This record gives sequence, C-alpha cells and structure tokens, in this order.
Amino acid sequence: MFMKSLQRLLPRVSIGLMLLAMPALLLAAAAMTTLPNGPAVPRPAVVEPALVAAAAEDGVRLPARAPVLAVSPVAPAMAPELASDLLAQRSLDPQQPLGPVPQLDANVAGTAALVALPDFTGLVERYGPSVVNISSKQNPLLGPQDFDGEYSLPEDSPLYDFFRRFFGDEGSPLPEDSEQGRSLGSGFFLTADGYVLTNAHVVEAADEIIVRTSDRREFIARVVGADSRSDIALLKIDGEGLPAVEIGSVNGLKVGEWVLAIGSPFGFDHSATAGIVSAKGRSLPSESYVPFIQTDVAINPGNSGGPLFDLRGRVIGVNSQIYSRTGGFMGLSFAIPIDVAMDVVEQLRTKGRVSRGWLGVVIQDVTRELAETFGLAHPRGALIAQVLPGSPAEAAGLRAGDVILRFDGRDIPMSSSLPPMVGTARVGSSLLVEVLRLGEIMNLEVMLAELPDEEEFVITGGQVEPAAANRLGLVVKDLSDEQRERMGLGTQGVMVESVEPGPAEQAGVRAGDIILSFDNQVVSDSKHFRSLLDLAVPGKAVAVLVQRGDGRMFYPIRVPAE
Repeated sequence: MFMKSLQRLLPRVSIGLMLLAMPALLLAAAAMTTLPNGPAVPRPAVVEPALVAAAAEDGVRLPARAPVLAVSPVAPAMAPELASDLLAQRSLDPQQPLGPVPQLDANVAGTAALVALPDFTGLVERYGPSVVNISSKQNPLLGPQDFDGEYSLPEDSPLYDFFRRFFGDEGSPLPEDSEQGRSLGSGFFLTADGYVLTNAHVVEAADEIIVRTSDRREFIARVVGADSRSDIALLKIDGEGLPAVEIGSVNGLKVGEWVLAIGSPFGFDHSATAGIVSAKGRSLPSESYVPFIQTDVAINPGNSGGPLFDLRGRVIGVNSQIYSRTGGFMGLSFAIPIDVAMDVVEQLRTKGRVSRGWLGVVIQDVTRELAETFGLAHPRGALIAQVLPGSPAEAAGLRAGDVILRFDGRDIPMSSSLPPMVGTARVGSSLLVEVLRLGEIMNLEVMLAELPDEEEFVITGGQVEPAAANRLGLVVKDLSDEQRERMGLGTQGVMVESVEPGPAEQAGVRAGDIILSFDNQVVSDSKHFRSLLDLAVPGKAVAVLVQRGDGRMFYPIRVPAE
C-alpha cells in the first residue's frame, strides 16, 4: 500500500520540482549562445585589458559598472545579435574576476565592436573651471537683440513664455525704458593670465562685459579684437593662475566621435552636454570662411562661445550656432574648428585685425547636371560664375565657366571647400590653381590679395509680362546700348522677357535675368541665342550663365525635343 501511494505521489513531486527549477533553467539558457552549426558556449561579460589601458591613458574612466563587449571573432550575421545580448546582461563588476572569451571557429570572419559609453566626469572636473559665463550689457538704443545672437522667438513658440519669465523681471518683460539690456554667452580661458575666447556675436555692441568664473568671481573684460566673418572674439581680464584649457586640432577628428560641450544654456552656468560629431566641413549660408563642425550635442542659447571637447579633454571647437525653428535645440549644432579660431586669435592678438586671402570670384556648386555639361565624371570642384574686375582671379586669367578642381595642391570636392582654403592662405603668396576649361585641364598661377572689408553681392530681378516662348520656355529680347553700358556687359547678353512652364523655369531662370552664355558660347543677341538653341542636342543638359542683379550663376537646362 505504501509503495502504491509513493508511486502516485512521485509524478506530482517531479512536476513541482521542475516548476521550482524553471527560473534557474531559464537563466542558464540565457547565459548560453548557440553559434551556427556549433555548440552552446557561455556568454560572460568580459572586457579586453588593452581597452582599459587605452581608456585610462586617454583620461577616460570606465564606469564602475558598465556594459562592455570583448573583442572576439564573431560571424558578421551574429555580431548585432551577440552585441545586443551581451549589452542586455548585468553590468560588469570590476571586483569580480573576468570570465574567459568564448573560443570560436578561427575561420569565422569579422569582429564584434567593443565600446563602453564614455564617462565625462573626470573631464568636467578638470576643465569645467576653465569655462566662464559672459554677460554683456548693451545700450537698448542700438536696437533689439536676440537671445545669445540666435533666432528670435515668435510669440506662439513653446519656449516664448520660458524666455519671457527667465529674462524678464519677476515674470514681466524687461521695461522699455531700461537703460541697459544684456545677452548671455560662454567663453573659456586660453591662457593663465586672462585671455578669454568667445563668439563675436556674444559681445557685439556691448558697453560692459562681465566674465564670471565657476567659483563665482567676476571680472570686467576688455575686447582685444573681434572678427565677424569667423564669429570669434578675444577678451582680456586681469588675473593670474587661471585654469586654461588644452588646445587640440580637428585634423584627426572623425565623424562619429564623442564630444562634450560645457557652457551656460539659458544662463544656467556650467552645464555639460554630450553627443557625437555628425559632419565636418559644413558650409552655412553667409558663412563662407568657416568649415563648421556639425554635432548633435544639445546646444542652446547661452552655449555660444563655449568649448567643444574631445575625449582627451582637448578643445577642438567653439560652439557658435544652432539650427532651430523654435529657438531651442533640434539636433543640429555647429562649432567653429579650433584651428580656424586660433588663427584668428593670433591675428587679433598681434595685429588687432584679421587679414584673409582673396581670389575675387563668385562661385557655385557643380550639380550632377552641370557636371555632365562640363564633361566631369561626377560632381566636384567650384564653378566660377563671375570674375570680379580688378581681382587676382582676373589678373591670373580665370574666366566664368572655369571649374576650379584644385587650389594650392588640394582637391576641391565641393564649392564650399574653396573659400576657407583661400581665406587662410597667406596674402601676397603665389599659388597654382587647377581649372577645367572647355574640357581641358589648365594650371594658372594666381597671386592672392587681401580680402576687402566689404564683399557683398546683391541679387535682384524684375518681372515683365509674358509672351510667346521658345522650347526652353523663354522669351528673350535684345539689350539697348544704354543697358549694356550700365551693366558693364560689353557686347554680350540678352534679357529674359518672360518665363513659361518648361525646362528653364524648372532650372530656376527668372524674368529679368540676363543670359550671358549658352553651352559655353557667349550670347551676343537674341538671334544668336536662337541659333545656339537650334544647334543644341535634344536631351542634353547645357550650362547657361545668367546674371541676376550684380550676381552671376550657371543653371543646367536640359534641352527638350522640338
């Protein structure tokens, strides 16, 4: 009887034990990785000792408990899955002995990435005191100032009320009869004796500049010099033993690297934000002489003029601008490369002003269609739309329609690459410029002059009544002698009287434009223009040089069939 009762009880006990053991079994299964065509292997969280040593040497402290990956051969198809699984495990305890690296098939190609999220605490502790807050008092009669020189906020902006409360007096806007206004920004110590670098727009038109350190000391600063084209200003305060930063370089900087910004967003002193470099050499409208570093670091009004650090604690940029439709951070921030900034600083320090090289051309980018018209295999270079009279370019023999491929031995991947190269070149130096002209490569020697103080090109255009159009959708008419003389055109050019829907309109040609050349042929009058159009190959894109106001630009127009 006893034996029969025991036999009936055993299955129930077994099931109960299995249920109790199930969590342990699941944990054991979770700690195994099944490789393709192979046995399950343990998956301990391990870290390569060389990584720890390299990180320590670079001044980066690995967190006490951080998810890390080991350098191990892993099949490419398995790498994302294995990385995800390993990162999902518990954090690594540095006090526990490291487990062995899984031994995988030596013939399996590929490696798993090894990274740990960087710990910026040591960097902030060391270089945070080098960053200062800058308040500049201004005379309101000089005109309204946007917060930190950024875009002004419309009243329907979600940040409008915040700005109104923060910058106003007890919840009210600053009174209109206030004797002085203020704008907030950031800066950092370049030297221990009190030289401070910031943005020019932070201190623009300031009557008094106050520099406040992290230990709440305040200094009155004077402006050594400011350069609006690069948006760099150099200040000086009276002090000794101040915590200066370490200057780096952008030469080795790569897209995807971690960077850290310290500044005073919205006036909140010494705030640190981190992100990655998302692009280099970025050209912005009306900012021709700065190849900006683009990051996704949270930069807001008040951060301007603050430093951008790499993981070694070296300053590699000066935070300058944000792209925003609301006035707040939207994921696109721009910093001035420290190499550019320090060149400006040195000139401001020694001469009080900045001199830049000047070529004297109006350029545009080479699009895919324009590359086809000029016989380029792919878009590259800077297309000359206009050569300014009396410029070094005119003296060297450069012409409208030339494509500059190399400048002083350096390739020009896009038109925005040329102005910084020219601007940083030594004034008075003779340099070789490689151009493509009518399908042939030429090398011309040009002697750079100094960039004039004012270099503005006004683009305007009028509208006239439309009439019958050619197959491009254009109606053109001859220019009078008086018009040619007034515009300085000599014997070339026809005026676009009207534009109808068609290839020219799609390319961007407008009524009032002056067509100077068609498919690299100078246009003398309307009859000549019609003959050139008749000779054009249907389906082929041709380059049309257009003058609009005082500016010139090539437009690629694809010639349709009759």
